[in-house]
Amino acid sequence: MSTRPYNFSAGPAAMPLEVLQQAAAEMTDWHDAQGRSSGMGVMEMSHRGKEFIAIYEQAEADLRELLAIPAHFKVLFMQGGGIAENAIVPLNLSRGEHIDVVVTGSWSEKSFKEAAKFCTPHLAASGADSHFTTLPDPAHWKLSHEARYVHVCTNETIHGVEFHHLPDLQALGSNAPLVIDFSSHVLSRAVDWSKVGLAFGGAQKNIGPAGVTLVVVREDLLGHALKVCPSAFNYKTVADNGSMYNTPPTYSIYVAGLTFQWLKRQGGVAAMEQRNIAKAQLLYDFLDSSSFYSNHVAADCRSRMNVPFFLADASRNDAFLSGAKAAGLLQLKGHKSVGGMRASIYNAMPIEGIQALVDYLRAFEQTQA
Repeated sequence: MSTRPYNFSAGPAAMPLEVLQQAAAEMTDWHDAQGRSSGMGVMEMSHRGKEFIAIYEQAEADLRELLAIPAHFKVLFMQGGGIAENAIVPLNLSRGEHIDVVVTGSWSEKSFKEAAKFCTPHLAASGADSHFTTLPDPAHWKLSHEARYVHVCTNETIHGVEFHHLPDLQALGSNAPLVIDFSSHVLSRAVDWSKVGLAFGGAQKNIGPAGVTLVVVREDLLGHALKVCPSAFNYKTVADNGSMYNTPPTYSIYVAGLTFQWLKRQGGVAAMEQRNIAKAQLLYDFLDSSSFYSNHVAADCRSRMNVPFFLADASRNDAFLSGAKAAGLLQLKGHKSVGGMRASIYNAMPIEGIQALVDYLRAFEQTQA
């Protein structure tokens, strides 16, 4: 049995132990599916060699299977992280014109500001009035008729709000494609691709190590990049070259592929979603039962991945964090912009980790009474 601490980091985040062990075993000598030695580690391979191409093709196939990605969507493995995509998406999709942005927290705020460098973003809705503890009702969004796309961050890592159902833009009177930033809950739940034009996410929360960025884009949205868009960030160029236009983050793709295989062994995304529901419920139920701790997010939009919470007496924060570390519960300090605490409970976090956290929360509260 592993004696590793439970790591609640928001990202880069905890990874499945099996994945780390396999990557360690293959660090200096990767073996193919038949167990044949390559004589080199993945970091040493040519990205155009048959060994890495096999790794890449298997990773894409497994991802398509896990997320049930339709054939008319391209899967791109890129660089730059989610923050870079805040520029790369408008460079590719906006045509320098209008877009709609729904601001639900820190990350969608960044998206709005970054897009303004390349097009004209319109604030379709905002959760700022509630300090981003609720989600604006789609029925009240002010969508533009001329918008080239509508941007939504479907899980806000810092504020802990999540769209549990994607908005149906056509039902709201918009023909624009929906762009979703699903960085912090990708592969934790199914995606309704009939409602999505493009999805992007950094890997370092639920997929693998930092370095690779996942983009899933509908084919009809390719080929409209602004002339100033760098070639390496032009979705059509990347798609036409199978994500090999420039050297991709090969090792991060390899580890992502190991994570996809691990997810398949766990029963896939449907099974993982049920585990995530149970994990989140266990933690939220305790927080709601306590007067010592609080979570401010409305119950109907609480994130299953990122749970911010606060002590009633903030002067005890340091003691709480010190005791948590001693108990093997790491990285619980909240983001500097909001304070308090935050438990990020991605796919790799077992329910035993949540139970250990709840046990500590209860014990700490009792010692402070």
